[in-house]
Amino acid sequence: MSFTDLRGLIETLRREGDLAVIETQVDPYLELAEIHRRVIDEGGPALLFTNVKGSPFPVVTNLFGTIRRVDLAFGPRPEAFMKQVVGAMDRLLPPTPKALWGERSLIWDAMKVGLKEVPASSAPVLGAFKKDRPLEGLPVLTSWQLDGGPFVTLPLVYTEHPEHRKQHNLGMYRMQIFDHSTTGMHWQIHKGGGFHYHEAEKRGEALPVSVFLGGPPALIASAIAPVPEHLPELLLASLITGGKLQVVQDPHGSHRIPAQAEFVMSGSVAPHVRRPEGPFGDHYGYYSWTHDFPVFDVSHMWHRKDAIYPATIVGKPRQEDYYLGDFLQRLLSPAFPLAMPGVKDLWTYAETGFHALAAAVVRESYSREALGTAFRILGEGQLTLTKYLMITDQPVDLANFPQLMETVLERFRPETDLFVFDKTSHDTLDYTGGKLNHGSKAVMLGVGEAIRELPSSYNEGAIDEVTDAQVYCRGCLVVSGASYEQEPELAQRLLSRLRERGTAWPLVILADDATIAAAQTPFLWTVFTRFNPADDIYAETKLRRHHLGYDLPIVIDARMKPGYPDELVPREDIVKLVDSKWKTYFKA
Repeated sequence: MSFTDLRGLIETLRREGDLAVIETQVDPYLELAEIHRRVIDEGGPALLFTNVKGSPFPVVTNLFGTIRRVDLAFGPRPEAFMKQVVGAMDRLLPPTPKALWGERSLIWDAMKVGLKEVPASSAPVLGAFKKDRPLEGLPVLTSWQLDGGPFVTLPLVYTEHPEHRKQHNLGMYRMQIFDHSTTGMHWQIHKGGGFHYHEAEKRGEALPVSVFLGGPPALIASAIAPVPEHLPELLLASLITGGKLQVVQDPHGSHRIPAQAEFVMSGSVAPHVRRPEGPFGDHYGYYSWTHDFPVFDVSHMWHRKDAIYPATIVGKPRQEDYYLGDFLQRLLSPAFPLAMPGVKDLWTYAETGFHALAAAVVRESYSREALGTAFRILGEGQLTLTKYLMITDQPVDLANFPQLMETVLERFRPETDLFVFDKTSHDTLDYTGGKLNHGSKAVMLGVGEAIRELPSSYNEGAIDEVTDAQVYCRGCLVVSGASYEQEPELAQRLLSRLRERGTAWPLVILADDATIAAAQTPFLWTVFTRFNPADDIYAETKLRRHHLGYDLPIVIDARMKPGYPDELVPREDIVKLVDSKWKTYFKA
């Protein structure tokens, strides 16, 4: 099933009993977010809040908070179509009449991809127009108590290259509401909208911007998809939907806008204007701090007469972005070998905020081919911000991280297979590098035949200053002791003690709490959001011919460090408020 607008999905969820309608008045300041978080933690339904304090508009959240709802929203057709396209490449090159006839169904489906302009009378989004104080009355959410203000959390930000108008970008960049006509524009260093703004700013021009809320669910998916810079996201949305995307010319703006959207904000971002934006509790599970970002001046807003405001809440995994990211990786993975020859499979981990950790299964047809492919991955689009990349040539399920870790550790040669690169770019939301957008990267290879057997249980006795030791998977031990503030040199001492006893464990993680070893989500979230490779990887090293070779064991210090942003924790009085009102939210 494909949906041409948001309310088609909402009504389907209502019929299937997977939508909870909350009629009790709910405050968009903290209360609504706390309800959402509890429901998604329990794998509960989508939520439609019909009585939001201070706004005439209902709010829908948690539309994509389970695998089932994501599959329902997009169906099996997009993945099947993508696999069919990739499989047809060999058969259609070179194109022959016979080959074209054999792929006629694919060609027919491809002809359905595109945009279809409709008249204003057929565009529900043009039902109401607001020019004076256009943002007033929107039920914008404040999700965490230290947030700098309310934020639009599901904005679909549309821009066009100032010189090449056919090159467009649709991205999802959080928007802090400053007042009734201005917002922040959180364009990060790797975002297409930011590239367009950079070009406009060089010309001294304001960049026209349109922000869509709602519309076909495929718009949301395409906006966050890690596609190559010049691949049009609107066409990807059309592909996912299975039909042409209906658009209408904004009567008062420069862009065509989705006819089925719920809201569209139109305006521009002036050159060389910045304003403090943040803090914001983001999908890394921590607050991102206040920094200067461009400012979006909203000239007017269109919306449906009965518009529904879509929103999401981000925080510690797993949230909605986890399930959407899983779908997008399944959708796009067949195309990875086309974009990056030598890559058989690729996965980024939502549990780490995506950019902190990636892994790939690659071809190793000659010695060190895998290393060259690793460099190719680190040079591709948003993957350039990957902090830690693990590579193997073995057929493993990359989503199963313990299996990947064991496969790599069995084959990992520390003297040749670990590379740490300092003074590189970091994701804007990753503060482990000590400076905004700056940090380091590591590549870890594990290819060929296994060279060691990995221990599976810890029986090496007590370790000085270690209070707990837990096995995460074969070969990977998690230990805890004093905090970094109390004992910043503990990781180095731990390495020395492990080497003295000739430990059989090739990788040891020093964490604040060793019980993170119990499951994949807490392990990945804690470890990979709390260390910077150049600062926090400890091992004995030898320098030879400009190459730094490592000896086992490898110790990673994944404790919280001074200067890291605060972990997201709900405010106690809001927790008590939601506790007291819980039965009124869900009367049935």
